[in-house]
Amino acid sequence: MQLSVTGRHIDITEALKSYVADKTQKLERHFDHVIDVHVILSVEKLVHKAEATFQVNGAKLFAEDQQGDLYAAIDGLLDKLDRQILKHKEKLSAHR
Repeated sequence: MQLSVTGRHIDITEALKSYVADKTQKLERHFDHVIDVHVILSVEKLVHKAEATFQVNGAKLFAEDQQGDLYAAIDGLLDKLDRQILKHKEKLSAHR
């Protein structure tokens, strides 16, 4: 899995990179075939926004979340991606 973290109007610290890396590792245990992960963190006035694109076998999954705190936005984003990954995994395993 290749992880890239980008910041808009914010400097990405090692703490943010490691936090995102730890959280995405938890998503990888649900679905092993994650190829590429691109996370964009941005700050606009009082709104902290996190968006991510997961490229997996057969699909690209996208989610975004806005919160008052950047770490809360990352948590909300990864919760959304977790649901999308589980849904994608169910679609792959459902043989009609």
